[in-house]
Amino acid sequence: METTFLFLSSLFLLFSFSSPQIIQAGFISLDCGGTESFTDEIGLQWTTDAKFNYGEISTISVANETRKQYTTLRHFPADSRKYCYTLDVVSRTRYLLRATFLYGNFDKNNVYPKFDISVGATHWSTIVISDANSIEMRELIFLASSPTVSVCLSNATTGQPFISTLELRQFNGSIYFTQYEQQFYLSVSARINFGAESDAPIRYPDDPFDRIWESDSVKKANYLVDVAAGTEKISTKVPIDVNRYEAPPVKVMQTAVVGTSGSLTYRLNLDGFPGTAWAVTYFAEIEDLAPNESRKFRLVLPGQPDISKAVVNIVENAPGKYRLYEPGFTNLSLPFVLSFKFGKTSDSSKGPLLNAMEINKYLEKNDGSPDAAAISGVLSRFSSADWTQEGGDPCLPVPWSWVRCSSDPQPRIISILLSSKNLTGNIPSDITKLVGLVELWLDGNYLTGPLPDFTGCMDLKIIHLENNQLTGTLPASLANLPNLRELYVQNNVLSGVVPQDLLSNGLVFNYSGNYNLHRGSRTMSHMYIVIGSAVGASVLLLATVISCLVMRKGKRRNYEKEHIVSVPTQRLASWTSDDPAEAAHCFSLAEIESATNNFEKRIGSGGFGIVYYGKLKEGKEIAVKVLRNNSYQGKREFSNEVTLLSRIHHRNLVQLLGYCREEENSILVYEFMHNGTLKEHLYGPLTHGRSINWIKRLQIAEDAAKGIEYLHTGCVPVVIHRDLKSSNILLDTHMRAKVSDFGLSKLAVDGVSHVSSIVRGTVGYLDPEYYISQQLTDKSDVYSFGVILLELISGQEAISNENFGIHCRNIVQWAKLHIESGDIQGIIDPLLGNNYDLQSMWKIAEKALMCVQPHGDMRPSISEVLKEIQDAISIEREAETFRKGNSDEVSRNSFHSSMNLGSMDIGRVESFLSIDQSIAQPTAR
Repeated sequence: METTFLFLSSLFLLFSFSSPQIIQAGFISLDCGGTESFTDEIGLQWTTDAKFNYGEISTISVANETRKQYTTLRHFPADSRKYCYTLDVVSRTRYLLRATFLYGNFDKNNVYPKFDISVGATHWSTIVISDANSIEMRELIFLASSPTVSVCLSNATTGQPFISTLELRQFNGSIYFTQYEQQFYLSVSARINFGAESDAPIRYPDDPFDRIWESDSVKKANYLVDVAAGTEKISTKVPIDVNRYEAPPVKVMQTAVVGTSGSLTYRLNLDGFPGTAWAVTYFAEIEDLAPNESRKFRLVLPGQPDISKAVVNIVENAPGKYRLYEPGFTNLSLPFVLSFKFGKTSDSSKGPLLNAMEINKYLEKNDGSPDAAAISGVLSRFSSADWTQEGGDPCLPVPWSWVRCSSDPQPRIISILLSSKNLTGNIPSDITKLVGLVELWLDGNYLTGPLPDFTGCMDLKIIHLENNQLTGTLPASLANLPNLRELYVQNNVLSGVVPQDLLSNGLVFNYSGNYNLHRGSRTMSHMYIVIGSAVGASVLLLATVISCLVMRKGKRRNYEKEHIVSVPTQRLASWTSDDPAEAAHCFSLAEIESATNNFEKRIGSGGFGIVYYGKLKEGKEIAVKVLRNNSYQGKREFSNEVTLLSRIHHRNLVQLLGYCREEENSILVYEFMHNGTLKEHLYGPLTHGRSINWIKRLQIAEDAAKGIEYLHTGCVPVVIHRDLKSSNILLDTHMRAKVSDFGLSKLAVDGVSHVSSIVRGTVGYLDPEYYISQQLTDKSDVYSFGVILLELISGQEAISNENFGIHCRNIVQWAKLHIESGDIQGIIDPLLGNNYDLQSMWKIAEKALMCVQPHGDMRPSISEVLKEIQDAISIEREAETFRKGNSDEVSRNSFHSSMNLGSMDIGRVESFLSIDQSIAQPTAR
């Protein structure tokens, strides 16, 4: 009987999979940087990526690595572009996507690269190289929804983005089907072959889909540890029937570990977690059990008691020997460090058995910008140009280098920046389909033909079409754009009469150099700036200041020249708002005196001056900053802050409500922040022996990082704060944080890596590289923020002569000594007690040290820091729940109530909950 079974099993294995040659028809194996196609030692056919026109090729040599595909790589500049590979796929088919990265010190700099990889509009992973001679690998399982998939490299933090191989493996049937696949990818975190006979992974041709099954005998750091006593390997040569679901390879199922002492215990680090997981275990009974012997066991996960109620009985559920049993959960919440145990039941004579395991994380897909189709039409007009080749989504996860996008979850294109790109032909009509467009820069090209109708772009504020060869008339419809503020069409071949409405709506308008274009009536009903053929220069004055002057004439002294703020006409800021706010209001001195009761209540002071409490007539509470420095520098900082905060608005930046410049007074009016500064709560008068807890400190860090991220990534040009410190982080009534004080802020110069600047800032927070070189970058803010993170951990000031011992005066030196020696407890604020999770604390401490690296190119971006803070908050929330003794409640909220807990023979039943509910509630499988 058993012989018949083995024969049938062999026939099944023969016919259930296609031959390697047929399976490889669904494979793509790109040798990045390779110069020729070849077949490797396991039979995979590799092709060169020579058709990819970007980046440079480097040859590397790594000890003990002889595979040809790892002797070359392709690397890219550390710039703002995305570099994308586009691969052909079959729609509605599932694939495994794999990318590998072997640094090999290709740049001879020994600067370990760090960069992002994305799939379409979805951020896939951050690649962090920590060893020049080790391969970093990322795998993703996805359902193709279009004929192509784009894999993009971008956002280099250190070094240059690079890639060694890119592979695509087509699955068949319903393998890896989940009901969430329209909304989520599966990011592979672990695929382990237990009981492996060697360190070598199992892959193609043993696995016809070329999944890589790592041997459990490879001892990576914190990969598989805490192995229980009595754990032994077993194996068989008998073929295993794997005809179920994910069909792991027979060779994987022919080995296992057994817990001869009654248990199997492991600890596993899960990259990308905490998160929601697809977790499956693979069992096959490969030992000969006597009639009176049985094997029953339970899975135990700490803090998840419902899981351990299910009993695994392989023979009952397979049924029989040498057959796959594949129980698991397609919707399970897992931590970063997963400790798990299989323990035998009291009525079992044999210990637990485990053949293999897979754990994948749900990675939420981003559908991308709704403008993708329209911008594709623009690209098709200029398909041969270099700037059209970036690939992927125009906005996500990072925008193309020549567009700017809004910060919405489904972002719209708000700026097109194609000045001096040698564009020819007509202006593409698809541009008019970009309904969120705010700025259009097409100047300095060779565009011809008429101007299109822009009435579909009602948000347009800035249009630059100068220095082209455009013909025809100026459309009267331009005057129907309600937000239009600048229109530059000079030096074209336009003709006819300028529409009267364009001369009477406050527009900054230049039409000089169009010799056949003439003004009609000269009547003006509103103030406007027109630059015709006789006017050669253009200056845009700060609108809020001008309007205030008009309203206050007779009540103020003459407007001083240095307070007329010129905004360059080269790429004005295209800043968007999280919280819409009106431009800064111009208060009279009498209004300020009334609101503050003649400056009665003083609530703060500093080198800038004094801050007073006030309340406006309508009841709104305000903070009034009176600048004491009336020097040229003081006036410039005043103008700087008014200009910046009139244009940038974000929920994590303190809102400027207005200003007053009257009778030699320079006054700024802000929203009042009821809970003072972060500094006061950490080691100032507001502590009183009490302290804000760790999770609240993390939330404050998150809020502040969001504000800084907006300055660095949401503003064009970038805004560098230049004076980040705990006293410039203010807290509202709900203890939510906002960044304040922009008097020293600088605008980055577009296209330049740094801004040369006289060093300003606060000792203890000042970037040492900026201090030495006088070259300011956004990484200078990152350094200061790293100091703030150390303050949050320790509750210590940035500079102290007493607290850091005889060898250190600043918090960076002191914290670095402790953290790098593994003594994080030595810097944790005693006021936190034991109410924190050590893992989240380590996460922030390590990121803080990266922020305060001596060289800017070694520091992360503020976006990376924000992500780490958010990960730490997730860890801390879970830990906090357990500390409060709510594990039962977590279990009730985390597991689907319809589980068959009797035998764990739950088949492929999946939940019919909506994704928002079910993604938090694991479903048995």
